[in-house]
Amino acid sequence: MMTTEYTKPRCVGCEGELAVLKSEIIAEKLQSLSGWSVDESGKKIHRTFNFNGFGKTMAFVNAVAWIAHQQGHHPDMEVSFNRCTVNYTTHAVDGITENDFICAKEVSDLLS
Repeated sequence: MMTTEYTKPRCVGCEGELAVLKSEIIAEKLQSLSGWSVDESGKKIHRTFNFNGFGKTMAFVNAVAWIAHQQGHHPDMEVSFNRCTVNYTTHAVDGITENDFICAKEVSDLLS
């Protein structure tokens, strides 16, 4: 019996030749990620998620942490009682890379 395995895009290691995306590419990719935007510096993408209460917020934070662990790419998060802002940047190259978009998509998919 033949099995087909679905594979999601995976982050690549930051130690190699990871390219910072140009602003035009970032703007294009953001069109497919509802609610995400680029910050003023042009070096990170972010989105704020709102929840009904602390428990749901923390469940989301833990799910984002699991994605980060699986991908080996970790966001900066700002967490409060009913809100979490997720910030992605690739610190190794001081800018936005494909890794940031791979993880942002997975985080968005948590709530779809």
